[in-house]
Amino acid sequence: MSDLNRLKVVLVEQKKTGKWLADQLGKSTCTVSTVSKWYSNTVQPDLQTLESIAQLLNVDKRELFTPSELK
Repeated sequence: MSDLNRLKVVLVEQKKTGKWLADQLGKSTCTVSTVSKWYSNTVQPDLQTLESIAQLLNVDKRELFTPSELK
């Protein structure tokens, strides 16, 4: 499975952590493990959460996706 999101990259670029993101999303500390699953592309955030993440990071949500190759 290829990487679908760039969340880890964007957070590193902005010097933010998964814990920070979980806190900003108003989630419990167990969400930190969910964020780590997003990092590893094991699971993906739902679209509503993705929109919230983009707003928190002040980026276009398209920047959180890995571009796919057109065939």
